[in-house]
Amino acid sequence: MGEKVYTDTLNLPRTDFPMRAGLPLREPERLTRWEEIGIYALLRKRAEGRPKYILHDGPPYANGEIHAGTALNKILKDVIVKYKTMRGYDTPYVPGYDCHGMPIEHKVAEKLGDRIKEMSILEVRRECLAFALHFVDTMSEQFKRLGVFGLWDKPYLTVDSDYEATVLESFRALVEKGYIYKGLRPVYWCARCETALADAEVEYADHGSHSIYVRFEVTADPDGVFDGDLSGAYAVIWTTTPWTLPANVAIAIHPQLRYVVVEHGGESYLLAEGLSDQVYRDLGWDGVRELKTVQGQELLNLVCRHPFFERDSVFVPADYVTLEQGTGLVHTAPGHGADDFYTGKEFGLPVLVPVDHAGRFTDEVPLWRGMNVFRANKPIIEHMRENGSLMYSGKLTHSYPHCWRCKEPVIFRATEQWFMNVDHEDLRNRCIEVVNKVGWVPIWGQERMINMLELRPDWCLSRQRRWGVPIPGLYCEGCGELILDERVAALARDLAAQKGTDAWFTEPIENLVPDGVVCPRCGGQGFKRETDILDVWFESGVSHLAVLEKRTEDGLVWPSDLYLEGSDQHRGWFQVSLLTSMALRGEPPYGKVLTHGWVLDAEGRAMHKSLGNVIVPGAVIEKYGADILRLWATSADYRSDIGLGDEVLGRNTDAYRRIRNTWRFLLGNLSDFDPAEHTVDRSGLLEIDRWALHRLAEVTREVTKAYENLEFYRVYHLLYNFCAVDLSAVYLDVLKDRLYCSAADSPKRRAAQTALHVIADTLARLTAPILVFTAEEVWEQLPGEREESVHLADWPDVSAWLDDDLGQRWEKLLVVRDEVLSGLESFRAEGHNSLDAAVKLTPIDDSTTTFLDGYGSKALRDLFIVSKVELLSFVENEGKTSVTLEVGLASGEKCPRCWHVEELVPGRPGEPKVCRRCAREIGVG
Repeated sequence: MGEKVYTDTLNLPRTDFPMRAGLPLREPERLTRWEEIGIYALLRKRAEGRPKYILHDGPPYANGEIHAGTALNKILKDVIVKYKTMRGYDTPYVPGYDCHGMPIEHKVAEKLGDRIKEMSILEVRRECLAFALHFVDTMSEQFKRLGVFGLWDKPYLTVDSDYEATVLESFRALVEKGYIYKGLRPVYWCARCETALADAEVEYADHGSHSIYVRFEVTADPDGVFDGDLSGAYAVIWTTTPWTLPANVAIAIHPQLRYVVVEHGGESYLLAEGLSDQVYRDLGWDGVRELKTVQGQELLNLVCRHPFFERDSVFVPADYVTLEQGTGLVHTAPGHGADDFYTGKEFGLPVLVPVDHAGRFTDEVPLWRGMNVFRANKPIIEHMRENGSLMYSGKLTHSYPHCWRCKEPVIFRATEQWFMNVDHEDLRNRCIEVVNKVGWVPIWGQERMINMLELRPDWCLSRQRRWGVPIPGLYCEGCGELILDERVAALARDLAAQKGTDAWFTEPIENLVPDGVVCPRCGGQGFKRETDILDVWFESGVSHLAVLEKRTEDGLVWPSDLYLEGSDQHRGWFQVSLLTSMALRGEPPYGKVLTHGWVLDAEGRAMHKSLGNVIVPGAVIEKYGADILRLWATSADYRSDIGLGDEVLGRNTDAYRRIRNTWRFLLGNLSDFDPAEHTVDRSGLLEIDRWALHRLAEVTREVTKAYENLEFYRVYHLLYNFCAVDLSAVYLDVLKDRLYCSAADSPKRRAAQTALHVIADTLARLTAPILVFTAEEVWEQLPGEREESVHLADWPDVSAWLDDDLGQRWEKLLVVRDEVLSGLESFRAEGHNSLDAAVKLTPIDDSTTTFLDGYGSKALRDLFIVSKVELLSFVENEGKTSVTLEVGLASGEKCPRCWHVEELVPGRPGEPKVCRRCAREIGVG
């Protein structure tokens, strides 16, 4: 600004805070510093005696490097913990890792290949342990690189012996309370992983299935449904799982539906009246003759012959039979479906399960013995085509359950499994009742949880795997009776605490049998150990007991204030934690539950290696820096799915630059400011300074509210708009002249610096939970004595600067300013600078005249950044603007120092003339 001869008299910004952030290079320097000063320990010490706020970390699987979803999750948690800490809470954060389970065993099996078949269970478990611990270290370093503070040198691990002991103690307590049983039940079964699955381990995806109509020959009709003529009499069923037909033992009908007997091609067929037209279209039938209609109740004594086995298929009533699709007659195989199983149990049907653990037909199905059930679909269809029982075969794409780990379609298979009875002691209803007392973000999580609890079956706790906490059960060697005794679980608990759960598999059997335990059936004293392990969801589902109750030395307490995970955890960790907590403690383990959506690519697709669209957090950090990733995670509404790609990151980088440049201006103009010496009190501030601080106070209030409501995207927008609009476009733009051209120690400049210091300090604190590295960089550059780290500072309180009257006055003033700036656009288009202008304002009413007069023409000149403002008498005007204006060239000469057009006076000897204001500031006026 100005001629070079006067540059030495200007207070130009000076700062070591660079315009180019260089985050990938500079962030590790701050990580090193935090490590050196022990930032987490300092936070813990500072929090002593404060009220608690506990965010309990849901443990991710330690089976690979972090991905975009885990990064999003950890960032959101860290934002909350840092914010609550600054608000005066004791907020310990103990991260955790799920170290057992199929995700880890699956990866180890891939790594070992065929060698795993020759290894003992103990050898496999040791390989799994080493694999998990490796990724605990890897993931911890990656989370720390995101700027997440926590007890990283002592995370909770589900593989720790004390954690395993708590798992077994929880199981023992559930046995004692009567929640645990072992029985034959239909469960989701993954043939590839060869294990039962819980509801939470099943994902739904499109699957191509066979759609077939099959006729069952009627062999008995005691009630005369077919009027005594069974030659060519058939019941018609429809199914999408031909492989389940070998296990068929019944046909289910709804007693209240109407059914019709029709004649086609000389044969009689039974089907639901409400579905007959659709069936005719599928089968291509014309000329169908209706013989009679009957109520479903009248069909219950019919008996049919299985389509390819010498076996009866009886009729049973079921209220789940509908007219949505099919024929209204439902093929029923109790060994392969939940509804089928419970119907079979009610009516004493045999439960046939001719399918082994690998999803292959057993000797009970000699035609397709050893064949995978899905591959057997076509041979079964062809066999029925040959024997005349197949009426139609097509293909159907529909949503079908898949294994969450291997992504293969699963089957329903009735097997002997361990279960937790979710209706014992009215547990289901008690859980539903407390769901209404928990806070849910977003609110729809409440209804979703209730719906899932209402529909969930008993919890299948057993898995046929090796890597996990063993189920402490014994079987009599003599008669095979199960010994379900809480004393066995207590002994297993104590053994795990001393030696870890490997001991269950390695200790002599006598060491697993408590004194006095005998077989309740035969009195035998010889036993075999259970080899199944507990569902890994049970392990994480008792983390509130294993961590919150046990880690009190780390500041934790039970229950937690908040659980925060992805939206899939309504049927996973949120739900199983609630079940165990309500069963064992009678209260929910959390006060509030927050869920976030999935991370998608820029085109809205889920990220998969096969699509080549996976974005790894490490790559983003290497290119942009962790603060950009944190800004991305908090700038979008996490309640919905969030897109991630170069375009999105580019927008966040641009926004970051705007915020960073605002800080650079603030710091650059505070280089010679000592808060202890130069701070000006309220009375010494100009009105525009007080307005800027009033706006800061308003924004701080709204930002605080947004943090409290967990609406981080509002935090982002509020702060961005404050920097871009209130500061850059108004206050800082107006302030440049006063900062640069006033004498360095003038009261007006110190007043401006006072306001800038408050703003910079407050913005650093407000952004610290999100921009953890940049806020720290700002903090290091701020003048004055302060805490060692911004993260050790308190939340800002600038409420004293609120001035609603001032704010309302400035709302009007800024409207006038916008109108003036708009009017100056054509003036600039002619090649002029705004400081070349003289503006004449004509208010449209008397109140506007009074208002502008009160502010003063000189202050208006500075506000509009012009050289002269003249207020004229108001002229009534019905236009939309508050003033009319005339813009012309200011009279006088341009000051070489401040660029204002004024009457010039002599400057320094031998140098150009300057305006009177500049002459005073440089001491020659």
